[in-house]
Order: sequence, then structure tokens, then C-alpha cells
Amino acid sequence: MGSNMAKNLIKKEYTLTLYDVQSASTAKFEKLGATVVTTPAEVASCSDRIITMLPASQHVKTAFTGSDGILKGIKEGAIAIDCSTIDPDVSKEIAVLTKEKGASFLDAPVSGGVGAATGGTLTFMVGGTKSEFDIIQPLLMEMGSKVVLCGGVGSGGAAKICNNMLLAISMVGTAETMNLGIRMGLDPALLASIINSSSGRCWSSEIYNPVPGLLPNVPASNNYEGGFGTSLMTKDLGLAQNAATQTTTPTPLGSLANQLYRMMCLRGLSDKDFAIVFKFLQETDSRT
Repeated sequence: MGSNMAKNLIKKEYTLTLYDVQSASTAKFEKLGATVVTTPAEVASCSDRIITMLPASQHVKTAFTGSDGILKGIKEGAIAIDCSTIDPDVSKEIAVLTKEKGASFLDAPVSGGVGAATGGTLTFMVGGTKSEFDIIQPLLMEMGSKVVLCGGVGSGGAAKICNNMLLAISMVGTAETMNLGIRMGLDPALLASIINSSSGRCWSSEIYNPVPGLLPNVPASNNYEGGFGTSLMTKDLGLAQNAATQTTTPTPLGSLANQLYRMMCLRGLSDKDFAIVFKFLQETDSRT
């Protein structure tokens, strides 16, 4: 995700300073004119706008508060924009620490997947003040097609967690439906066409169908490679369940989806796209 976002900024002639724990990820950007440094602190020391995209809360904490972290080098007046999907409380903690340095922090997780990151059509869900949002909105629009202010710091993450819980539930439902229809003898392409023109229509069926071969250029038609990993979806569902516990909100379907995706990770499917839930269900004997 971050790599494709950076490519779009380079295409639009932004000057970038980059860091990644995996040097192979940044080597290609040097050829495109970007400067590659060896620590997050170095990035911060020469940047007015800092964008992070990391897998989980602990990675964001390390990137900001580690011995060579962003807060060691951040400039007064700089704005840090975290596009990771993490615990909103962690975003709030880092915002406080960043403010102590005379800088600002906003959470701005994204939706749309790798395809949207590549095409520059991401949706950014931003948490921060209106004045800071107005400053960073033009920059985010260089990588997306929609930038929404959701409220204070942490609200962007809250919106993203809710979205991804629904996405997982929707994908499980689509996978169950397609698997059932195929077992009942229906042609999957026919069934998908009916669903997509009927009341069952949804993004998971129409745009990202989990049945291999039904749609081109989706992970299901590429052995579930690329896309949004099962491990990341499991992490997001865990965040949703934590939030549900904290707010005493009943989320029975979200809880079931979380359990299902955790089982998939235990079966060795962590690195596959989350649509592989179809294959997982397809290969589960109905008698078990």
C-alpha cells in the first residue's frame, strides 16, 4: 500500500525522503529520485509532512517512539499522518506525544485496497482538527479520490475498523452463498450475475468476488495472492472486537467473522488475500 502511495506522489513531482525496515522496498525508489535514509528520525528531521503506513499498533509505536523514531527528529510545526489501521487509543497517545514536540499528528487510514492505492483512488478517513485537515487534504487527494474528516484524532481509525468489520462479514456471506450455490449445482457465473442485479448485491460479490475465475484482476483469480492479507483482516477484526468490548456494543456477526479468520490463520492462510475464506469454506466438509 505505502509503496503505491509513494509512487503516486513521485509521479506528481513531490520530493520524498523514505525509510523502510526492508531496504529492498526502498531501493527502487532511489532510481525514481527519492532519498532513502536509515531511520525514521532522519525522515522526520528533513520533512514537513510525514506519512506512515504500517501493519499494526506496535509497529506505529516503534516508528514514533523508538530510539531512532520519528519523535526524535520531528520538526516544530510538522504534521505526521498515520495511514495505518490501528487501535484508536494508540493514535491518541501518539498525538499527545507529538504535540509535546510542537508538531501535529492525525490518523488517516485508507480504504480501497492495493488497486485503489495504485490508481490513486483511495478513500482517506481522517481524525484530527479541522484546521490540520484543511492543510493535509490536498496532499491526500494526490493519492486518493475522497478525503473525509471523521472527527478528532482516533475517529479515522474508528471509521476504518467499522468498515472492515462489515467488509469481513460481507465477504464471509458472499463466500458462503457462492459455495452453497455451487454445491446445489448452480453455475457460479450465473449465480454471481443474479446476485449482482438483485438485493444481495454487494462489493464483495460484484467487485471482489471470492470465486476463482469469475473476475479478472482480483486476488481470487491469482491464487489469492496480493490484495488484503488474511492476517491483516484478522487484526482489524480483533480491533473491532476490542472496541465492542470497551463500548459494550453487541457485534455477534463481527465476533463470528473474527473467529473464522483466526481459524484461517491457524490453517496457514495468513498471507493469502482475505477472500480465501471461500476456498476455506469450500474445502470444509459439510459434515464437520
